[in-house]
Amino acid sequence: MMGSMSREPALPSLEEALNTLAGAFPPPATAAILADRDDPALDRSAMDGAAMRCADGLRERTVLGTLYAGDAPRFQVTEGTCVRIMTGACLPAGADTVVPVEKLKLGEGGLSPLTTPEPGAWIRRRGDQARAGDLLLAAGLPDNVARAGLRAQVGLPVEPLRRLIVGIAPTGDELVANPGPHQIRDANGPMLAALAHALGADARLLAPVPDDPAALESFLGDLGELDILVTSGGVSLGDKDHLPRVLAAMGARMLFHKIRLKPGKPMLAALLGRRVILGLPGNPVSSYLNALLFLPVAMAGLQGRTAPDPWRPGILESAVANPGDRPLLYPCRRQGDRLQPLASQGSADLIRLAQADACAWIPEGGSGGGPTRYLDVI
Repeated sequence: MMGSMSREPALPSLEEALNTLAGAFPPPATAAILADRDDPALDRSAMDGAAMRCADGLRERTVLGTLYAGDAPRFQVTEGTCVRIMTGACLPAGADTVVPVEKLKLGEGGLSPLTTPEPGAWIRRRGDQARAGDLLLAAGLPDNVARAGLRAQVGLPVEPLRRLIVGIAPTGDELVANPGPHQIRDANGPMLAALAHALGADARLLAPVPDDPAALESFLGDLGELDILVTSGGVSLGDKDHLPRVLAAMGARMLFHKIRLKPGKPMLAALLGRRVILGLPGNPVSSYLNALLFLPVAMAGLQGRTAPDPWRPGILESAVANPGDRPLLYPCRRQGDRLQPLASQGSADLIRLAQADACAWIPEGGSGGGPTRYLDVI
């Protein structure tokens, strides 16, 4: 009796695969941030203008001098006097208000306010934002640029800046510089290197790797300073799709291989030692879209950041068929949030991808148009 055909295990959805990749990185090891002193450390002016006493009303004041941001506090404001002051400068003794420059009148004997001054106006009081010892940020939060600035503000060491190094390695014996009719040029490598650069990485376009297990293993065993390796091709089920088997033989931690998405089903993600391996399908649309979705997540994970949400709400202006059992990302021209589908020929149609501004999410069964979400083509 003939045995029943084995069914392919259920594939992870795009969201499940993205969450798996994001969860492969340890939580951020950022330390708690405490205020090292009151913030602000002294009363400061919030405007360019003049520091004065409210009790003097609208009378003209003699100008004692000028205070700039960074000047040590000096001057004593007394009856009938004021001090010119710049934004961020420390408030002089005796002053209880700041009158903005546009509310001042210059007279023969000094400055007078155009409206009655109000106590405390345009003054940032000492400790308004934080007191010395206050917990400003708890430990273990994802990093971002504002938090880097806050660490510097409280006197913590500033981490040296560096870009993640992302290597782009197309695979395939068919890739040549001057192709015959049976060969092709490498378009994926330059395209993916440009994408990695646009995402903020130090992108390194590497020479194509031949369809040979020994050559692939030798290449993977000497990745030098790369933080992330992005390959293109060699991840499906063909005789020359060696990457999954070679990675397994080398002891890589396979995060997933194949996802429920069209195009891009053969997508692979793995950890080989400290390096992230993103194995993309060889067809250019699949390769680009998988990189656009997964490379920012890998970069954010390595840097202790939260990956940005790439999705935007939009309106699909006409129907798109999708008879398959996987959601589809479909190239469109975009004007504002209006998406006009292009006549795409599928995952090999780089021409239509290059003409597109966005790729719309089309659920299984297709879409008759209307509200959807999309990715910008960058």
